Amino acid sequence: MKKMTIDGNTAASHVAYAFSEVAAIYPITPSSPMAEVADEWATAGRVNMFGQKLRLAEMQSEGGAAGAVHGSLSAGALTTTYTASQGLLLMIPNMYKIAGELLPTVFHVSARAIAAHSLNIFGDHQDVMACRQTGFAMLASCSVQEVMDLALVAHMSTLRSKVPFLHFFDGFRTSHEVSKIDVIDYDEMKKLVEDNGLMADIDDFKSRALNPEHPIQKGTAQNGDTYFQNRETANKYYLAAPAIVQEMMDKVSALTGRSYHLFDYCGAPDAENVVVMMGSGADAMEETINRMNKEGHKVGLVKVRLYRPFVADAFVAALPKTCKKIAVLDRTKEPGSLGEPLYLDVCSALFEKGMNKIKVVGGRYGLGSKEFNPSMCYAVYKNLEKKQPKNHFTVGIYDDLTNTSLDFSEKYDAAPEGAISCKFYGLGSDGTVGANKDSIKIIGDHTDMYAQAYFFYDSKKSGGITVSHLRFGKTPIQSSYLIDSADFVACHNPSYITRYDMLSDIKEGGKFLLNSQWTTMEEIEKNLPAKVKQQIAKKHLKFYNIDGIGIASQIGLNGKTSTIMQSAFFYINDSIMPYEQASDYMKKAVFKKFSRKGDAVVNMNYAAIDSAKSGLQEINYPASWANAKDGAPMVKVADNEYFKNVVHPILVLEGDKLPTSAFNADGSVPVGTTKFEKRGVAVKVPKWIPENCIQCNQCSFVCPHACIRPAVIDDATEKPDTFVTKPTTGLKGTQFRMQVSPLDCMGCGVCANVCPGMKGNKALVMVPLEEVADADAKNWEFAQSVQQADTSSIKRTTVKGSQFNQPLFEFSGACAGCGETPYVKVVTQMFGDRMIVANATGCSSIYGGSSPTCPYTVNKKGHGPAWANSLFEDNAEFGYGINLAYKARRAKLEAEVKALAEKWADYAEGKAACEEWLANMDDAEGSQAAADKLVKACEGCKDCGCECDALCQEVLKAKDCLVKKSIWIFGGDGWAYDIGYGGLDHVLAQNENVNVLVLDTEVYSNTGGQASKSTPTGSVAKFASSGKRVKKKDLGMMAMSYGYVYVAQVSMGANKQQFLNALIEAEKYDGPSLIIAYAPCINHGINMSKSQEEEKRAVDCGYWQLYRYNPTLKEEGKNPFTLDSKEPTGDYQEFILGETRYSSLKKTQPEAAEKLFKENEEESKERYEGYKKLASQQE
Repeated sequence: MKKMTIDGNTAASHVAYAFSEVAAIYPITPSSPMAEVADEWATAGRVNMFGQKLRLAEMQSEGGAAGAVHGSLSAGALTTTYTASQGLLLMIPNMYKIAGELLPTVFHVSARAIAAHSLNIFGDHQDVMACRQTGFAMLASCSVQEVMDLALVAHMSTLRSKVPFLHFFDGFRTSHEVSKIDVIDYDEMKKLVEDNGLMADIDDFKSRALNPEHPIQKGTAQNGDTYFQNRETANKYYLAAPAIVQEMMDKVSALTGRSYHLFDYCGAPDAENVVVMMGSGADAMEETINRMNKEGHKVGLVKVRLYRPFVADAFVAALPKTCKKIAVLDRTKEPGSLGEPLYLDVCSALFEKGMNKIKVVGGRYGLGSKEFNPSMCYAVYKNLEKKQPKNHFTVGIYDDLTNTSLDFSEKYDAAPEGAISCKFYGLGSDGTVGANKDSIKIIGDHTDMYAQAYFFYDSKKSGGITVSHLRFGKTPIQSSYLIDSADFVACHNPSYITRYDMLSDIKEGGKFLLNSQWTTMEEIEKNLPAKVKQQIAKKHLKFYNIDGIGIASQIGLNGKTSTIMQSAFFYINDSIMPYEQASDYMKKAVFKKFSRKGDAVVNMNYAAIDSAKSGLQEINYPASWANAKDGAPMVKVADNEYFKNVVHPILVLEGDKLPTSAFNADGSVPVGTTKFEKRGVAVKVPKWIPENCIQCNQCSFVCPHACIRPAVIDDATEKPDTFVTKPTTGLKGTQFRMQVSPLDCMGCGVCANVCPGMKGNKALVMVPLEEVADADAKNWEFAQSVQQADTSSIKRTTVKGSQFNQPLFEFSGACAGCGETPYVKVVTQMFGDRMIVANATGCSSIYGGSSPTCPYTVNKKGHGPAWANSLFEDNAEFGYGINLAYKARRAKLEAEVKALAEKWADYAEGKAACEEWLANMDDAEGSQAAADKLVKACEGCKDCGCECDALCQEVLKAKDCLVKKSIWIFGGDGWAYDIGYGGLDHVLAQNENVNVLVLDTEVYSNTGGQASKSTPTGSVAKFASSGKRVKKKDLGMMAMSYGYVYVAQVSMGANKQQFLNALIEAEKYDGPSLIIAYAPCINHGINMSKSQEEEKRAVDCGYWQLYRYNPTLKEEGKNPFTLDSKEPTGDYQEFILGETRYSSLKKTQPEAAEKLFKENEEESKERYEGYKKLASQQE
């Protein structure tokens, strides 16, 4: 049996592919890779055990995928799907149908948390526990190897039993863990199928298919006289299923040598205290009991494999006869229940078997991938040892509200001896994670060592911290938890050295690798904090430095240092394998990964690998470092109570220590906290050259992170010497400066690229961060606090003028150069002080609403966007509901103000205020002005003793509804074109005043670049790996067909004013509006520093068209359609071949590419001609 180093998703998909003819899917983290690799295999020509390629269909939602699975099964094709979390919940209605019709299938689920008070994309069992009643058998895997083995058991069992199976494993902890395992090949699987008579079961399944040559009817409606007894006919299948599962486990065990049972016991044969659990945490628990039993404890563990049907006899048989106490651990929460599901099942099983003398307690652990390590496992057993162990406990958190938590403060190290543990601190999107995936595969596939890798991400899209955890050694690795004692630590970003404590858990004599430009001892002395020096010296670390940033810049890798750092890792750790051998394997991995991007990219990465050897320095530090007191200061924490007490601990990776009392029960958080982060992760930042600046403000308009802004102050204002200004154009007596926040900047360079400068000389140039960081950080603080001059004479409806409005969306977690966030930022500059945003799950919700900071902020009055996310699929309806609420609340308020106006007949000022508000309540500026007067009048009357007091008090209670609200619905193309289209269409059709902004990247950006119905013909995306074969949906035309929906298609980089005009018109229009914004994405394979230029090129060549459809013009007897695009002048094919999503297809399938690209161009021309006809129509 061959060994491979793969992750859990790949292991599951490998088996599912063998048994399946069809897969109907929809992407959702963390299950998407199962479908993605299946699509890649099908494209590459892999065949299943029956000799055919899998037919994989991407649907518009998980509900759609489940429906397609049901249909495919009903028509006799072996069918599977892969999902998680909310996606699995959307499948539940069809799961009941599939089980009710005894259709054999396996749903593979990377079990994930459910969005409740907040979204969480990480692992627990909340989703699968919601499926207990569906009739699906449920089989749990604990590790990557078990995923491979038990996926095979599930597929074999469903064929024999006719009961559908849900095979689940922990999201991220198992789905994304990379591990060296035994891979069962398809010939071995086929032999098992044939030798055990399963081909006959397949034939039986196919014979029951819907077919007009032997027709039957299914899915009928039954009445109360027959439904009940018909439902009970399924009993015998469920009674037979456990024995079938055990039989198949035995067959797989005979093949692999790994033993499986419905419940597997491990531990002391005479154990008195036993834990019952399932999933990845069981491996950490097994590691813990192995050490505890060596120390003389008598403890054990029951791993639950088959959770449904739950077999009481098998469970009881697995318990040691000596068992006195049981702790049942559930990785889920069921508010209001007597206990969590597994706990209740165990209690019921023991009760039914009359085993009432065993004490059973239950607890929750690991929700949302909360860490679960040996110290926590040990705490569970310590609790059991008490005379009265705590029941309904939690472990792994500090619950200071309801006091459920167990004390796990005692450190317990259960890791087996001999394993090497390495940690790598990287920057999101810098390639660190990808390089470490390659490294662990090199170690796993080319040495005799076992290997494991797991990757921690924070919640930012990129630019956040990543920590890669790599383990390898001579014995199997069961450590399903983060490394807390490392042999090797690498810091891939120099800014981290003053932000994170990376060396507290490195072992004595370990190795520390730093990527920094500090190549002399003097620079290192200056830039390392005293605490870091002490840790290095006191632990006698081997300390290495490499200027990866400088090397990458010389090679042309644009700051991408991961390959350099990977090479340095292998050079330092040559005990793994000879460096020359590792270098060869790294280069093979580089070719595989980057060959689609062209020879130049491959050769640059080859050079990066070769450069590490010469660029690496071992630092011979003085022993005096052990008592060091000088060095760079650690980053200062902002003086804000919430930031200090809640946000900062999370940012420095100590969020696990926060107690429950630190959070609001409803999940709400304060806004405007990103400004306190000051991440300082940019390599280069813009420097302003005043003499070249024409004060156009375009740089501020396009900045994805709102970190460059114009400042205008009066001539007389005192300012720091470094705060250089120039006279403001058109505003006498004032001074202008374009100010950057260097510590908030991501260094994308978009601002410098769009800067027109003066006579060819740029007003912004990119310089190393350290060159301007100190001075400009202080200048930024000054610019934010100083009294700004009056700029109201500059029209806010112009690109220049709009930038004198404060952005109320700033410093988000979006990728450097993001194409989406500039649109969001400008919307908040125009309407943010009265905005409510309903945001679909996706990129815009992750960079807009991820813990621990909020990029939406407030103005000096404390007003700003109120933002919320419901789900992915329901965002339009969610936003529509917000609109309904304010219409109802304001209607009540309107009635009260009318009544007040009547009662104030003799109070002229008050009556006038009421009438002014009533006349302007649906006008933004008018309602704001009138609201102030009405509030003043009510404040003066509310307690005077007249008959109006009660009405005044009612109006004042609702004064936050006086100003007209601007309701916005944000989302990406995956939402608007696919999963949420039905809701979006319905909401637009209601003719209510809501504004929709679609950030169209033409792929599912958040889940990794899968195709949507916005993806154009020929574009390569996940689930369209050989190029999309059908054309892009025209969402705008579909919305225009109603005739009363304002529709605009915009591209900021092509025409900033057209975008601004569309925003203003859409918000002003008293009806539904839809703005579709072209947004280049890192998934397109472009230089994101030129994202604005890419938007311009897309319009210039005719790839993207600009227009506005304004129903108001129709009412005026004018043509409502305005075509804002000129005739295309750019080279269309040159444009699309400049993006990897297109050029990669030309490399792999040149003939298909030529045909599809021609179709793509023709479709764009056809679309443009259609728009021209609309623009030429006369009313």
